[in-house]
Amino acid sequence: MVSGLIPVQPEGAMERRRPQPKIMSLSAAAAARVREIMASSDRPVVGLRVGVKNGGCAGMSYTMEWAERIEKFDEVIEDQGVKILIDAKAVLFLLGTEMDFAADKLASGFVFRNPNQTAACGCGESVAITPAAAEQLAAS
Repeated sequence: MVSGLIPVQPEGAMERRRPQPKIMSLSAAAAARVREIMASSDRPVVGLRVGVKNGGCAGMSYTMEWAERIEKFDEVIEDQGVKILIDAKAVLFLLGTEMDFAADKLASGFVFRNPNQTAACGCGESVAITPAAAEQLAAS
C-alpha cells in the first residue's frame, strides 16, 4: 500500500453490513418481572448477570445473579429497560435465546427459549446446550 492513500470501500459496502446478532432478548413479562425485582433490591445493582455452568443430569444449567458492576469481558445487552450482562464464555451457548417469565397456579419462574438447547432433564433443572458455531455468529 502506498503511504498517504486511503483505502476506498465499494459504494454501498456500509449499507450491506449486517447488524450484530442479538445474544439474548427478554419477553415483556420477563422484563417487567426483572424490573420489579430490581426495584425492590436492598443493594444497588447495575443489571442481571445471565450465564451457564456445568452441572446437573443433562450437563449444564442456566445461572442468574444480580450484578453490582460490569466486568471487563461482559457482553452488555439492554432490552426493554433491563441491562443483561453475559460472560464472554457463555455467549455462544446463549446466542438467540429469549428469556421469558411464566406463572401458573402452582409455580412461577424464568424460562429460557434457547435454539442451541438440544435436551433437558426430566426435573427441568439442567439442559444440554450445543454452542453456536462461529460461522453462525458471523452469519446472524
